[in-house]
Amino acid sequence: MTNYDVLILGGGPGGYVAAIRAAQLGAKVAVVEKDRLGGVCLNWGCIPTKTLLKTAKLYKDIQRAENFGIVGIDKSNVKVDWKLLLKRKDRVVNQLVNGIYTLFKRNKIDLYEGKGTILNKNQIEVNGKIITGKNLIIAIGAGDTTPPIPGLDELVKKGKAINSKGALQLEEIPENLVIVGGGVIAVEFATIFNALGSNVTIIQRSNRILSSFESEMATTLEKQLKRDGINILTSTKLISFSDDGVKIEHNGEEKIIKGDKYLVSLGIKPDLSQVKNLDLETDEKGFIKTNNKMETSIKGVYAIGDLNGKYALAHVASAEGIVAAENIMGIESTLNYNLVPQCVYTFPELASVGLTEEKAREKGHDITVSKFPLAANGKALAEGETAGFVKIISDNEYGEIIGVHIMAPHATDMIAEAVASMQLEGTVYDLAKTIHPHPTISEAVFEAALGAIDRPIHI
Repeated sequence: MTNYDVLILGGGPGGYVAAIRAAQLGAKVAVVEKDRLGGVCLNWGCIPTKTLLKTAKLYKDIQRAENFGIVGIDKSNVKVDWKLLLKRKDRVVNQLVNGIYTLFKRNKIDLYEGKGTILNKNQIEVNGKIITGKNLIIAIGAGDTTPPIPGLDELVKKGKAINSKGALQLEEIPENLVIVGGGVIAVEFATIFNALGSNVTIIQRSNRILSSFESEMATTLEKQLKRDGINILTSTKLISFSDDGVKIEHNGEEKIIKGDKYLVSLGIKPDLSQVKNLDLETDEKGFIKTNNKMETSIKGVYAIGDLNGKYALAHVASAEGIVAAENIMGIESTLNYNLVPQCVYTFPELASVGLTEEKAREKGHDITVSKFPLAANGKALAEGETAGFVKIISDNEYGEIIGVHIMAPHATDMIAEAVASMQLEGTVYDLAKTIHPHPTISEAVFEAALGAIDRPIHI
């Protein structure tokens, strides 16, 4: 019987990255995965939706081609072939998934395919076989949470109420799509289907979409989505679901919102049935408690990804996987959750890292807030993408950057500069001395840094 150095339950972006890193460090590693490697993110989440968003953006740009001097396109004959789009999505996903299987072979990682059950901190049972190891990493993710709303289960059984995975399996683009929830997944699918021609309504419980994001970005995006034709109802109370539609309370009166499909995106919750034999400490929401080394309440057991309740983000899961693997292999490693970038892939994109104005003041920081609008950026004007801004929050004692918020095309790429600067405890003075290439949208970051110490050049 093989005795592994590291057992990993789950082969998503946390588990497979942890496996590769541990193997690179000399560990004998086994991974148990019930579906395909890559997890929700690669197979049914991040990558599929970004593939769809690329087509949606291209389709939108074709519709405004005359703005760029392109004429002669018969727009009435331009359409999206949904089935062809899904085939492209599958090709992209399969290429990446196959790459992970190749990496497992290259790193001599043993893969056990099937649903695993943890017997104790050193043993996992899968397909009637028991595998043993010295250390355990739990990376089983979390599932959608479905509150007990009358009528919802019936619509789920009929296939009219779906989750994000179901949205990627639709046979056709719905004419009328109602999205229940206003988080990241909700607004990204709203962006996709609105661009592809659906009449989209978002129903949000709180007073704005993206309630956990920097408020000015979220409210600006909400206005943009409304301009694009998305109906957004905030401060609502869900009452029931039926074939007639979603019954809600809005502005003091009951309303019924009818759709062909109802995409329900109301958050996640952990399913710990596979780890029930471990007496792990959990928080009030049922997520497994971990420290910044990914250690649980049991020595030698680590938990990474969505099930520890920190951030439901693939890049966080991967970072946590590396930290867990390195600690197991004797390398002191921690994760600074204050420097996690958060991204929304809408039109335009949103990206944030660090503190917002409100949080910075709550924590007692004496701050400067500097904002530079995209409307004053040459590349943004050339691309016809002027909605948005770059906002930098800096502490006045030394000028240290403590928050950056970007609303712009490619904001999700641009935020890496901010994360790197903050990782190095950089200041607005450092950023203002950093030469940014021209013309680029990244110059807006440079201008916002200049604004924090004196004034921007171009406004």
